[in-house]
Amino acid sequence: MTWLQCVAYFFGGAFLTNSIPHIVSGLMGRAFPSPFAKPPGKGLSSPVVNVLWGFFNAAVGYVLVCRVGNFDLRSWDDVLAAGLGVLVTGVMLALTFGQQNNSVR
Repeated sequence: MTWLQCVAYFFGGAFLTNSIPHIVSGLMGRAFPSPFAKPPGKGLSSPVVNVLWGFFNAAVGYVLVCRVGNFDLRSWDDVLAAGLGVLVTGVMLALTFGQQNNSVR
């Protein structure tokens, strides 16, 4: 695996992780922060905007993981790169939205 593939897999994992809360919130009919809200990332966007934004994130994640190089689930370095993207983004999202919801002190 080249370093560019490693970076692509990391960010692919990040985009795939970011797609989850947007799609789930949108499907549940709940408003959720997105880059299109006012203020961006803090205000709430409609459920439809969140489904569209989540789908875009999933598509970018797919391209970065599945279309760059030859991602192999049996290759520990491929999985590690994508998994770190998932982990880092998941923790960042948990901290960010936890502060917005007063869940993190």
